[in-house]
Amino acid sequence: MTGRQVVVTGATGFVGSAVLRHVADRYPQVVPRRVSRTTAPATVGAVHRVAADLADPASLRGVCEGADVLLSLASYVGPDARRCEAVNSVGTAALMAEARRAGVRRIVHLSTCAVYGPGPHRGAEAGELTPAPVSPASGSRLAGEASVLAAGGLVLRAGLVLGRGDRWVVPALADAYRRVPAQWDGGAGLASYVDVDDLARLLAAFALGDGAAGAAEGVLHAHHPEPVRNRDLMHALAGHGVLPQRPAADWPWSRCLEALAATPGWVSERQFMLLARHHWYRADAAWRLAGIDPGPGPLDRLGRAAAWYRERGAVVPG
Repeated sequence: MTGRQVVVTGATGFVGSAVLRHVADRYPQVVPRRVSRTTAPATVGAVHRVAADLADPASLRGVCEGADVLLSLASYVGPDARRCEAVNSVGTAALMAEARRAGVRRIVHLSTCAVYGPGPHRGAEAGELTPAPVSPASGSRLAGEASVLAAGGLVLRAGLVLGRGDRWVVPALADAYRRVPAQWDGGAGLASYVDVDDLARLLAAFALGDGAAGAAEGVLHAHHPEPVRNRDLMHALAGHGVLPQRPAADWPWSRCLEALAATPGWVSERQFMLLARHHWYRADAAWRLAGIDPGPGPLDRLGRAAAWYRERGAVVPG
């Protein structure tokens, strides 16, 4: 593995930053090439930096030159449908074309279980559900997956990602709880979550590992194998001072939706359903192929990010 060149797109993002930290700790002999939209010095330590933007396919020319591995982590998840298409669909296709032109041998691409649509979903394996995305972000990310698979790459669909740097999941829970100050329909909803550092371990194992991990292709789910129940997550967040202690009230789903609609906020009904209802997917296969232990789970990791979450509260993602 000495001197292996690894291109990491989205390197300055939430997941990309965690991957770079893990690679530096676990694979010191690997030389990452950090690709981001911002201009930076040519080298910082052992990390080479390249300015490129998936929304500008011409800027991608040469980013994979001489590389052995591509970790494709960049995406746009905002409401701008044109930018979703430009980055997640057209941009990913251009990146895959560049990787193939440069002879990259290994491609690992991060996608999302949001491509499956509104649910409810209970324990499906990868390949058992027909994707039915309902937003420009998830629809364009599904389109981007097709380019990765055509290039012989591995697509990892992650559930909800927690940890320091999370600007969406826990802020969304905080906004929803402010508007619906009760337990949501018993808090029984199960969802797939993963701590960002555990996701980084999994991504690095598939990108840099040997054997089954190095040969994996197709689509796998990439989150902790055990789903998290909503009431357990909300209780854990309250215990860390991220959310107020929950009241005794338990509202049926219809009342929850009424309260959400009646109180201004940024979380939509669709997003609320994703957070509060059943959306979990089996992920045992990914950890088995990667040959690593998934660890105790995202609830046990929350303490490391508690200060980050307390500072942000229910801030709208920026």
